[in-house]
Amino acid sequence: MHPSFIPPRQVQIGDAATFVGTTPRAIRHYEQLGLLPAPERGGDGRRRYGYDDMIRLLWIRTMADAGISLDDIRGAFGGAGSEGPPIHAAAAAGGDDDDVTDVLQRLETTLAAREAELARQRAAVERMRTRGSRLGLLDDFVARRLEHLPEGSLRQSDLDTLLVSERMLSPLGAAMQAGRFILLASRPDLRAESDRVDAAEEALDDTVPVDDPRVAQVAAERHAFEERLLAAIVESGEPDEDFALIDLWDELHPPADDGGAGGSPARADGARRAPRTAMDALGTMPYDFSPARLRCLELSAELMTESPLPPGLRPR
Repeated sequence: MHPSFIPPRQVQIGDAATFVGTTPRAIRHYEQLGLLPAPERGGDGRRRYGYDDMIRLLWIRTMADAGISLDDIRGAFGGAGSEGPPIHAAAAAGGDDDDVTDVLQRLETTLAAREAELARQRAAVERMRTRGSRLGLLDDFVARRLEHLPEGSLRQSDLDTLLVSERMLSPLGAAMQAGRFILLASRPDLRAESDRVDAAEEALDDTVPVDDPRVAQVAAERHAFEERLLAAIVESGEPDEDFALIDLWDELHPPADDGGAGGSPARADGARRAPRTAMDALGTMPYDFSPARLRCLELSAELMTESPLPPGLRPR
């Protein structure tokens, strides 16, 4: 003869957790949040849970697994403490319960945003796998201009500079600057001269006085190199590519509805918020330059402003 099945009127917290598929700690947390009425306690002082408590726990667990926050669950059922309605009654009402409907609408919006973010992250991972971890981290607008280069032709410092330029100048500015590194990668003579001038600037450390003659000498060397580089840029036809980049950027980033300028200095995928202006970015990007090197940069800039742009670099 089979023994008759007589279910218990109440169960302890461990059995309740096992049945629902959660933990005693989670159940106690639900009680602290007011999602579950304070349980009855037996003569031994232990918590006891009845049928309504188990139904409430099942609904909490099911809704939480669907992604609804515990705060939203509590709000959906009127704060659902010991005085609140049974959670199963509200959930079973479906669309008739305005609170539950509002929560589900918010959840749908949240999930859509998460899906969009996951899609963006998957695209970023795919770019890194296809282009390499460093190049793939740059904005698509920048990376597309560099992806034709042979592997290893760009230095880590080149990619670092472009990453900073994205923040300061926008992906458009960085894409235009990329032309400089494309040319250096294809011209060993220019690369060697660039390295020599870079080393001379780095040698202007804190031991060099600001009025040291070497400061002006290195500034002149930088100016001479930049003029030679500009001439090579014009000869390569790169300015036409830059103008085409500007047109493409304007096409991809039409003026905002509020009348602002088209295109944001943030990444094209909107993943990061950039500083408002290049000067804002410059003021928050640390550079360990000595006073002598800063003075060298100032002198170089002054020399550049005194030199007219080559015809091929003038705005159309």
